[in-house]
Amino acid sequence: MVGLPLTPAADGRLRAALPSSVELPEGRWDAYAQVAGGEPQRLAPGLNDLRSLVDRVPSGARGHVAVRIPYGTKHGNLSVRSWLRAPHAEAGELRIGKAELGVRGQVYGVELTPDAYAELRVRAEPETVVRAEVTLDQARFGLTVAYSELTEGVWDLWLRPAGETGPRVRIARLLDDIADKKPIFSYPKVTVETVYGPAEAGPYYTSDNDLSVTVTPVGSPQ
Repeated sequence: MVGLPLTPAADGRLRAALPSSVELPEGRWDAYAQVAGGEPQRLAPGLNDLRSLVDRVPSGARGHVAVRIPYGTKHGNLSVRSWLRAPHAEAGELRIGKAELGVRGQVYGVELTPDAYAELRVRAEPETVVRAEVTLDQARFGLTVAYSELTEGVWDLWLRPAGETGPRVRIARLLDDIADKKPIFSYPKVTVETVYGPAEAGPYYTSDNDLSVTVTPVGSPQ
């Protein structure tokens, strides 16, 4: 729980502010108001102007990226989605090819080295790894995933900025105003030939806004 004082605003309402100096661990936080020792009451979302969250470019000087996005739940309540990534690999443009996926992005809180590369790991079997080479331009990176190299399953994308000796950083898209990208960002799947036969493959964002790829044999239940 994180408690914030309520102070009078100019329009007569009460106001609570969450300073950037207050660390909010990664997760989903429900917002309540409690006045004069009464029971906490769930807050409803008002008009949220989130334009300032779009196209942010954090400095990364603190070694981490902190993101907070308020949103209305399906039950009409106010919640805040928080991420705290140290370091962070922000996914930018996705290029959907006939047999491959191209990803461009930028890292924060860590330097890219000539030994950098990307990894794709099967979620059900994390020891199964496919390596992808990356191109570097200062803090920016690019990589290409050949679907034919992947087997059936969900593959999570990771960046190794310093190669095998450095951290493994999950590739995600956090620096905008969309708290849950999974139902909003929809990408086409393509049919490709793999060593196991024809399959449908394509990218998607998880419920945590991390970037993954699904590979499903043609004819299998979705």
